[in-house]
Amino acid sequence: MATKTANVLARVEPDIKAKAEGIMAQLGVPASVVINMLYKQIIMTKSIPFSLSVSNSFQTLDEMNEEEFELMMQKGLTDAKAGNSRSAKSVFNDLRQEFAE
Repeated sequence: MATKTANVLARVEPDIKAKAEGIMAQLGVPASVVINMLYKQIIMTKSIPFSLSVSNSFQTLDEMNEEEFELMMQKGLTDAKAGNSRSAKSVFNDLRQEFAE
């Protein structure tokens, strides 16, 4: 005899869980139904049904026109001349610390 349900165990931040469950309660939809809906969408679309991307807060060179590139370079030169810069070692240390958290 096949089982009708299976358990899903997931760790969620307590405040996130409380906020989401509050919204689900207002909608009258239990968490198990939402999880089941998510799983069905994953099966139907063979993907996560929402965008998972890292947004770039900067433009790549390919996305810039010549004027935007010149402005960026001029700003960099102005900042460097004014002493508004950091060493590469300092930047990499900050990145390592950020990713370690």
